[in-house]
Amino acid sequence: METVDFKTPSQSLVIMNELVLPNDTNYFGNLMGGRLMYWMDVASGIASGKHTNLPGMTVSVDNLSFKYPIKLGNNVHLEAKATRAFNTSLEIHIKVWGEDLLQQTKYLSNEAYFTFVALDEHRRPKKIPAIQPETDEEIEQYNGALRRRQLRLLQAGKLNIEDAKELLELFKTK
Repeated sequence: METVDFKTPSQSLVIMNELVLPNDTNYFGNLMGGRLMYWMDVASGIASGKHTNLPGMTVSVDNLSFKYPIKLGNNVHLEAKATRAFNTSLEIHIKVWGEDLLQQTKYLSNEAYFTFVALDEHRRPKKIPAIQPETDEEIEQYNGALRRRQLRLLQAGKLNIEDAKELLELFKTK
């Protein structure tokens, strides 16, 4: 079987929709954050699998922003795709919209970055294809992914500040 050196972000695109039912809501009739995070993990996990053709494990979630609540009866529209692949891990960006189908409105509710590690049949990390961004937005996300990765590694104590060169560039004064 021929190996693929790279894939495009669009090859990992996952679009998922869920209906907010009573069991998904809190006291205020809003979608519970934990339920949304579950759906986000599912969508981003599928995107990871589409890129790697391997099972993966969630390693981290960052920048999860709750902008607007999603109400009972609304549709939850999730879009996830890979932004950048590293040796055995990859970053997935996911956006979530709420849709009130009766009022015909759609609004950005949440977004986040999930990191997955691809695993072989022995559950060990395995090398994955690189990502070749195509659009301006994909290039911007690809470039930013290295800085986000360095920040995650710094926070986890797995990287020294002097080795976070791309991240440090943001703070240099001219």
